[in-house]
Amino acid sequence: MENIKRTKVVDLLTRKDFGAKVNVRGWVRTHRSSKAVDFIALNDGSTIKNIQIVVDPAKFDAEMLKQITTGACICANGELVESQGAGQTVEIQCSELKIYGLCGSDYPMQKKGQTFEYMRQYAHLRLRTNTFGCVMRIRHNMAIAIHKYFHDHGFFYFHTPLITASDCEGAGQMFQVTTKNLYDLKKDKDGKIIYDDDFFGKQTSLTVSGQLEGELGATALGAIYTFGPTFRAENSNTPRHLAEFWMIEPEVAFIDMNDLMDLEEDFIKYCVQWALDNCKDDLEFLNKMIDKTLIARLQSVVKDSFVRLPYTEGIKILEEAVAKGHKFEFPVSWGMDLASEHERFLVEEHFKKPVIMTDYPKEIKAFYMKINEDGKTVQGTDVLFPQIGEIIGGSVREEDYDKLMSEINERNIPMKDMWWYLDTRKYGSCPHGGFGLGFERLILFVTGMQNIRDVIPFPRTPKNADF
Repeated sequence: MENIKRTKVVDLLTRKDFGAKVNVRGWVRTHRSSKAVDFIALNDGSTIKNIQIVVDPAKFDAEMLKQITTGACICANGELVESQGAGQTVEIQCSELKIYGLCGSDYPMQKKGQTFEYMRQYAHLRLRTNTFGCVMRIRHNMAIAIHKYFHDHGFFYFHTPLITASDCEGAGQMFQVTTKNLYDLKKDKDGKIIYDDDFFGKQTSLTVSGQLEGELGATALGAIYTFGPTFRAENSNTPRHLAEFWMIEPEVAFIDMNDLMDLEEDFIKYCVQWALDNCKDDLEFLNKMIDKTLIARLQSVVKDSFVRLPYTEGIKILEEAVAKGHKFEFPVSWGMDLASEHERFLVEEHFKKPVIMTDYPKEIKAFYMKINEDGKTVQGTDVLFPQIGEIIGGSVREEDYDKLMSEINERNIPMKDMWWYLDTRKYGSCPHGGFGLGFERLILFVTGMQNIRDVIPFPRTPKNADF
């Protein structure tokens, strides 16, 4: 074959230099044959769109053409020409073809309407389908948007540890990290495992959040954000939970609750606008195939101001809805943690726009949240989104050492490995706050996909660690 430099499909589709010799490489989406002409639709992952390769069967070996089936990987040289057919502006008049990899008829991603559940069994191959190509390109774009937003706003990207020794007794939601021989564990006279000979000399786990270490960063650098994998050993088989997922956690010194809500709203609108500006083709495909209201919903989130709603008022609205005959699966009462159905009712039916809920009862929120003057509620700020429910959880943190210690003691939180966290309240304590955004929940919202397992390349869920 003539050695011509490869051009990506995404770039070829914008070219107008008809008559140029081009080389394209990728995977066959479809191959239609007839006596007069063959059409090969080729995709290389750079865009949702395919390039059409027009082949004169008289000029090629018939047996070779027969082998070019859906999923096969090929290389083609030819002339860039204006397309005769609808749906594309350019195509390639093929002069040379080479097969890199054949693809048998047992290829699991044949062109037919498989369910997402079926495709999860082949997570290593589903990435080649149109839908998952779109999702992964959008996922990349959202990561770029997040880094750009924080960099442009003076935040520093701060790397918190994945292995943590924060005492995990009783947490029950942490994966242990150990080099011990699990078949021969040393135990003390009370039957407790002795960790002296373990790699770190103490019990360690995979992190559930980088927030506590992020607070250390904020009290030194002013404003930081983390963006990395987190792990929860929850036995939750739901469309909203993963055992391994990515989290974005900004933490800011000298921020109050209003500023924090402004940051949450501005940040998430920026990310959604980035998707609208930079992922047009992929969003249009998902809007057509997955959710016909997707683009309109993304546009409305950017356009509307978020409602700011104290928890107590939210409960009143839900109680009034129940009184008027609305049926919820879970009962509504002050002091309860809202279920996804309650959050979605407020966002989708009552206000019809995103809601930032504030001032939750302290019992249902974390020990580090700043308590309001009423002594009953805390300065938590959760952003609730259509279709998703909670997408961001944030708060102003308690900076007073004595108040924080009394909360820790009241809740019986084992703090022997947390002395370093308490030091931030002992040495030059400052007001600060931040939030956590589950990256996959953002991707769920931006893509219109229904299951969180379909917005991460290789999902980790209970009883599932394949690939």
